[in-house]
Amino acid sequence: MTRPSTPVLTPDPTNRDSAFLKTMRGEAAPHTPVWFMRQAGRYMPEYRALRAGRSMLECIRTPELAAEITLQPIKAMPMDAAILFNDILTPLPVMGLDLDFVGGVGPQISNRIETPFDVDRLGVPAAAEVMPYTAESIKLVRQELDPRGVPLIGFVGAPFTLASYAIEGKGSRNYERTKRFMYGEPAAWHRLMDKFETILADYLAEQVKAGAQAVQIFDSWVGALSIYDYVTFVKPATGRLIERTKKLGVPVIYFGTSTHHLLPEMSSLGSDVMGIDWRTPLNDAWKLIQPGQGVQGNLDPLLLQGPWRELKHQTDRILAEVDGRPGHIFNVGHGLLPETPVDMVRRLVDYVHEQTAK
Repeated sequence: MTRPSTPVLTPDPTNRDSAFLKTMRGEAAPHTPVWFMRQAGRYMPEYRALRAGRSMLECIRTPELAAEITLQPIKAMPMDAAILFNDILTPLPVMGLDLDFVGGVGPQISNRIETPFDVDRLGVPAAAEVMPYTAESIKLVRQELDPRGVPLIGFVGAPFTLASYAIEGKGSRNYERTKRFMYGEPAAWHRLMDKFETILADYLAEQVKAGAQAVQIFDSWVGALSIYDYVTFVKPATGRLIERTKKLGVPVIYFGTSTHHLLPEMSSLGSDVMGIDWRTPLNDAWKLIQPGQGVQGNLDPLLLQGPWRELKHQTDRILAEVDGRPGHIFNVGHGLLPETPVDMVRRLVDYVHEQTAK
């Protein structure tokens, strides 16, 4: 399919010297920056109060609500970056998939992809026309973040991860439907990946134009693939997405879980930073990725529900693996969990700042 040209944007100089953006560029920072995946979310009582009686999609599509949720952790503790309250599946409904977030179950798609015809019926509308609320949310958030000197991260899911949801119709353990479709309908599979690449690149461009100063691409489930399958069925479209995103003038983080075996191939796509989950020591990860790339991670999020002595010990272990190298962003190895105590999150942020202050 014909891909629109990537807009040429002038990099936003605001907060350029923040610890987070300096680290994204591989420069020495005054301390190791800290932010957490799902930091704006269910572990915070303020979030649960705001969400009461409101659906996930309502909060995403209401800029004032999305902005308020984004800012809740920033107001509560000294995070080095904010990440927009959104969801990787937000583009699916505008493409023609019936998405609902079912309480206690998760995302459900009632008209999942089963045939090549289902791929061909998917639309690829302009993000500015069908998801304008995201740009409005970003503009509202930036008004609050800029005086605090905190940069904003935008994000999308990667083509494979969105395709897996679209085909499975929900989360999955083994991605059996996805793999059967990928192996059995390779032409339709690549058309599907092309469609996701196109809408995701456009959506990221809209986020950056609105004020996102860095972006993360979540390939949450790609670790379910072999190296061969990743290279054959995933890498081409994801590589084009990262290439187009880097032309926007903002740094890019590429993240997946259970991806130790894929890190050399994933890192070759050229993101500025590779997100590493808790299964791979950071000093090992640095040996597997491209020279000059930063790393993000990689605390097991469940440690925040344990005793401080163990959380402190494993935080020290991670910082020792980094050994003072520039380019490390402290994060969890996947998202914060709902049962996480807020006080432990705050204590961890303060501790990493204290231990890494130059």
